[in-house]
Amino acid sequence: MLKNISPTLFLLFLCTNFYSQNINFSSLLIPKELKENANAVVRNNQTIIDVLDKDDMIITVDRTVTILNKIGDRNVDAAVGYDDNSDIKKLEAIIYDAFGNEIKKIKKNDFVDVSAVDGATLYSDSRVKYLDYTPISYPYTVHFYFEKKTSSTGFLPNWNPIEGYFVSVENNSYQVNLLKGEARIKEKHFDGYEIKKSIDETKISYAIKNVKSIEYENLSPSLNQLSPIALVALNYFKTDGVNGQYKDWKEFGYWMSNSLLKGRDIIDQATKDKVLGLVSGIEDPIEKAKIVYQFMQNKTRYISVQVGIGGIQPIAANEVDRLGYGDCKGLTNYTKSLLDIVGVTSYYSHIEADRYEKVSFEKDFASLEQGNHVILNIPINGNDIWLECTSQTAPFGFLGDFTDDRDALVMTSEGGVLKHTTSYKNEQNSQNIAANIILDENGDVNAVLKTVSKGLQYDDKYTLENYNEEELASYYKSKIWSYNNNLEISTISLNNNKEEVVFTEDLEVTIKNYATISENEYLFRVNVFNTESFIPKRYRTRVSPLKISRGYNDVDENIITIPATYQFTLLPENKELTTKFGTYTISFQKVNETQFKYIKSIAIKEGVFPKEDYDDYRSFRRSIVKLENTRIAITKK
Repeated sequence: MLKNISPTLFLLFLCTNFYSQNINFSSLLIPKELKENANAVVRNNQTIIDVLDKDDMIITVDRTVTILNKIGDRNVDAAVGYDDNSDIKKLEAIIYDAFGNEIKKIKKNDFVDVSAVDGATLYSDSRVKYLDYTPISYPYTVHFYFEKKTSSTGFLPNWNPIEGYFVSVENNSYQVNLLKGEARIKEKHFDGYEIKKSIDETKISYAIKNVKSIEYENLSPSLNQLSPIALVALNYFKTDGVNGQYKDWKEFGYWMSNSLLKGRDIIDQATKDKVLGLVSGIEDPIEKAKIVYQFMQNKTRYISVQVGIGGIQPIAANEVDRLGYGDCKGLTNYTKSLLDIVGVTSYYSHIEADRYEKVSFEKDFASLEQGNHVILNIPINGNDIWLECTSQTAPFGFLGDFTDDRDALVMTSEGGVLKHTTSYKNEQNSQNIAANIILDENGDVNAVLKTVSKGLQYDDKYTLENYNEEELASYYKSKIWSYNNNLEISTISLNNNKEEVVFTEDLEVTIKNYATISENEYLFRVNVFNTESFIPKRYRTRVSPLKISRGYNDVDENIITIPATYQFTLLPENKELTTKFGTYTISFQKVNETQFKYIKSIAIKEGVFPKEDYDDYRSFRRSIVKLENTRIAITKK
């Protein structure tokens, strides 16, 4: 702690120092190199966190950003959240034109104030104030300032100075002042950056200057895996009105289970009796869990509130039971409470949910800032079943790409344990198409096809069963087969097998004028219903590693019938491409005088590869696209 300084003098010193920052708001003064390939330039972003006590903290942000074009509007980032545990003391924004002339001043009461949750009263205390400004010209500059006082000290903002691709940084600084308490720190990806830092028992500070915009490259790791970040957490804190302390995940889990989750599992007797009746006579814990999960899905609906907004303590189970809705915290705790009733052990679990990036918890650094979602863990016979309690349609034990293949923090009464969630790798993410395709003399196609999807390809499709007829037709015509002109769908039949986690699509399709017909020749593309067209962008100098986030395996088996008045002259050669990234094969087999079999298989492997491999992968993809467009010419008899 800081010695011999009163809190009042301490804050006065900080405020005086804070407001001493002078910035010329003219965008003309931004160095040329910071404007290159940039949509926005962060002129100055200063964050100061004053920890006055374990239940008293002030967060002050002074931010100036110049927006260079319309795309850069998303980088204004002028918003602040608050709830019953926090109070926004100061809030304002000033807009400047390209020459640094003031255009508009927005005071605290002029910010848009909205609930952090729509359509529910459960979290009415969780709100956000944000700047709603429509620019009249570019570039423009926003100077945004807020000061927030909070009694919840569990969540300390991390330092993450590189805000995104195509955003340059002129100045970014971060400071934690510890009047009381102790903090832990973990630094990541600092190599290659000039970072000024100062750390002692009373202060943590970082600063960075003049970082050029980073250009996004196709198939590269997330910027969070490449750019600097400092994670900071207090050993002693207060959140949700509860004192807490931990230094590792085991202590965190023990505190969570025995403080925030304890007593939140009460269920009304009527619901207890109903659930016990549903599992009457059933001994298998998995079967019991399936029945309880289905009961929860039928009874509740999900409202979106991230972990950290409205605190991390779930709403009591009997409240969710009464209202019929909840966020991820409330629904997971509710499901756990129902399973307790029927004698099935389960654990409330924090996780970082993201469809595009699989983020695991830091094994050696515990903090409340990690994790934005809650799921349920059921350990049975040495294995783990994971339940996504926010979905009313997901199959039992299926996570999908939102939370798969990453470490989650499982809260047990003995402490926190990191466990890895279910992974769906490469060939597990399969799609098999069996098609019977008939070409007539007019060049039209009549086809019957069955598509069977599993793994993450199931995840992409199972919600189709909720579409109406018009939405389904639009989905297939404009999204899946947009490259086929004149396509019409005669029938659609969908089957979602939740028990086996398999989704099946049966369709009858016609395509007018598919083939090109001349006097003696009939030409058509052999791949009708599953064309790969992706070719990665070309880079003269690749900077980032190559990352293939998801592997998959597609197999198409097509029986193609040609008009009886035509004949084959020569079927194309079989082809096979084998690389470290996967394989691709096509084969042709004559069945009889008017039929042949076309089989295509593509298997892509998940993985991270050196940047030097990018051109080879691009070449592999280019070769695939070329073979996907293979055409066959048949002639009249």
